[in-house]
Amino acid sequence: MTNKVDVLAIGAHPDDVELGCGGAIAKFAAEGKLVAILDLTKGEMGTRGSVEKRKEEADAAAKILGISHRAQANLPDGWISNDKASQLEVIKWIRYFQPTLLLINAPTDRHPDHPHAANLCLDAAFKSGLKNIVTEHLGHVQSYHRPRSVYHYIQFWNIEPDIIMDISGYLDKKLAAVNAYDSQFFNPNSDEPKTAISSKNFLDSVTYRAQDMGRLIYKDAGEGFIRAQPVGCKSLLDLF
Repeated sequence: MTNKVDVLAIGAHPDDVELGCGGAIAKFAAEGKLVAILDLTKGEMGTRGSVEKRKEEADAAAKILGISHRAQANLPDGWISNDKASQLEVIKWIRYFQPTLLLINAPTDRHPDHPHAANLCLDAAFKSGLKNIVTEHLGHVQSYHRPRSVYHYIQFWNIEPDIIMDISGYLDKKLAAVNAYDSQFFNPNSDEPKTAISSKNFLDSVTYRAQDMGRLIYKDAGEGFIRAQPVGCKSLLDLF
């Protein structure tokens, strides 16, 4: 049993995907591509908000982006580990969604869960293609599957991208999805503790980073990605 999509975006926490590649997700969905998001944790260790609140926010953001499905892996927030049990959990979801393109957390970042999740997903993506690893999901034995392409999106740290996707016309939708997480980001009326991502400067950075990425490719807005393997193309003329 599968629920095949074109793109699967995985984040360690609810809101990772929206911040890192929300514009790309919105663009893919608007173009008719099937897109799913997998949150590895519920964000239960977050300083602000609650598990219930973050679930509401994640569902609202999913509707804004227009994705087909959002799933939850229930790994422990703050303690993501690249162990066998975690790999098998992620393998089950990769095999369930069978994506052509897999987007994952940054390879290095301020929050330790982000690079840990990146390594976990890289290993799971490879092993998902090994037929002798047998998994079941929802009572069905799964077919093996390996995504054709894997890219890391960029998060808190400024990492030089290998490729920038044009998201001109979709920045507003990305920002709307980010702002759906009103417990996490800048809210002048909030009485919750301040964090590194709750400042106005951080929220503003979502816009000016996208605009600066766009500047680099002579577009209005862009999102940068780091390759997880060599990038192929039929012709260099296909690249702009």
